[in-house]
Amino acid sequence: MKRIEKTIKIAVIEAINNLYNAEVPENQISVQKTRKEFIGDFTVVVFPFLRFSKKSPDATAEELGNYIKTNFAEIEKFNVIKGFLNVSLSHKYWLSFFKEINSDKNYGLIPKSENSKKVVLEYSSPNTNKPLHLGHIRNNLLGWSVAKIIEANGDTAIKVNLVNDRGIHICKSMFAWQELAQGKTPEDAKMKGDHFVGDYYVAFDKEYKKQISELTEKGISEKEAKKEAKWMKEAGEMLKEWEQGDAKIRNLWKTMNDWVYKGFDETYKKLGIEFDKIYYESETYLKGKDVILNALKKGILQQKEDGTVFIDLTKEGLDEKVLLRSDGTALYMTQDIGTAIIRHNDFNFDEAAYVVGNEQDYHFKVLIIVLEKLGYNWAKNISHISYGMVELPDGKMKSREGTVVDADDLIREMIQTARDKSAELGKLEGFSEEEKSEIFRKIALGALKYFILKVDAKKNMTFNPDESIDFNGNTGPFIQYTYVRVQSMLLKAKEQGINNSDTSYAFESFENQEVSLLNLLYDFEDVVTEAGEKRNPSVIANYVYELAKEYNRFYHEIPPILKEENRDLKMFRLQISAKTADVIKTSLDLMGIEVPERM
Repeated sequence: MKRIEKTIKIAVIEAINNLYNAEVPENQISVQKTRKEFIGDFTVVVFPFLRFSKKSPDATAEELGNYIKTNFAEIEKFNVIKGFLNVSLSHKYWLSFFKEINSDKNYGLIPKSENSKKVVLEYSSPNTNKPLHLGHIRNNLLGWSVAKIIEANGDTAIKVNLVNDRGIHICKSMFAWQELAQGKTPEDAKMKGDHFVGDYYVAFDKEYKKQISELTEKGISEKEAKKEAKWMKEAGEMLKEWEQGDAKIRNLWKTMNDWVYKGFDETYKKLGIEFDKIYYESETYLKGKDVILNALKKGILQQKEDGTVFIDLTKEGLDEKVLLRSDGTALYMTQDIGTAIIRHNDFNFDEAAYVVGNEQDYHFKVLIIVLEKLGYNWAKNISHISYGMVELPDGKMKSREGTVVDADDLIREMIQTARDKSAELGKLEGFSEEEKSEIFRKIALGALKYFILKVDAKKNMTFNPDESIDFNGNTGPFIQYTYVRVQSMLLKAKEQGINNSDTSYAFESFENQEVSLLNLLYDFEDVVTEAGEKRNPSVIANYVYELAKEYNRFYHEIPPILKEENRDLKMFRLQISAKTADVIKTSLDLMGIEVPERM
């Protein structure tokens, strides 16, 4: 699609050549969307051209504006503000633009090509010692949305999950179950498996703290007490036995993990989350150990007297990074090295991106350097999509203390809130219970996803369920309702026998409200590109809110569309409404949000 910025730059080049007998390269011309507080569609920065005009900024802008307006039909008028040239496009141009995008069912989305990249995107990465919670929800929603945005930019996103199914935290749940459960299963307790196992993780921490307290009362330092506490020592022994392949421990581990996986799958389904491949740390860490031991033999790595294997990164301004413990057991870095190598072998990716919290910023910085020093040149194509903490209005969450917001509980509460607020507003009267339940689900999950994704991922955020479900303001339900409003109007038009597909209208002038909408629709391609470059769904969220807000202003300020007597104007307004709804739907889909057809 031809971008009008290119035309404006050509116009400026021609104007400078004719007015000042000078040539200016296109890359030295800055054309931007005009800021909202000023009149105009696009702004040209004039200051670089003063060396040609030898005149003041305002005088130069005035001369350029007059030339462009006279010689380029796309420009209808202009104004000058402190040396900035603001140009307004003709209604004829906007009508031509709209007819072009109106026939494009995939407007804003870039098709795949021979230059498309293959991006492996890791997200979720849960531990099998607890259920998914609010923090995991932010991770999953970010990962799913970024994958969709990558695809919208013409690349291929391979969605992967690395399940942290080994380590001391897993053994804590296992040991507590052995000590306390008396053989009970999730079925016996009538619980989801991930909740069931998570309760034993909390129980372990409770007993561990009790044992630490008892030891410190006997005069032992807290540091030593944490090491000598009976349950922690037993869990540590269990980890060693697991790594040595003890059959009994491995069977218990497999059984409890299977309980958790079944629970995870239910939650993923509720969130609408899927993966193309799932990796397990219990499998990938072995590859990491082999690579590290081979690198040690080659002298790339070093080993301390106690057997600890490390790499010296002090020259890089970092530290000595341990890659294998003194007892030979693996760390997170061990398995991440192995997983990255396996993934590159599996997919030969152009980029590998990790959606992981910002507390791991340092970890991924080290991972890239270590892989490069181990000889893997593709490590430079690893990126970390870092995100901040999710808090509640009353503070932080802690898994081992059992003070987290469980994902399943939150989803259930969101659906109930959607039901209650809809009842208050008198919505959905005359719908069947099945229809209502489906609409409540879409509203609730739309509210949850939008509230989380509208915040820049790098920022910490406070999630407030009540604020998220509001049919007014910067919320998912408000945007969903805007889409539904258009669908309702289009249905009434159809019932009245109005042919909404007729594009034979030929007028050349309309209202400023239409121009404002067309300006926002024009931005959609750039918004999708920016969201892809930044790997940031909040770019989409902020855009679609502005679009929905602008449409509602348009809807309320003009006379009722279906009562418009001018046939051409009615067709145009119906079609611009329909296209706006399409772009809203596409934008929400890029965030994993469904839209109801009625609400």
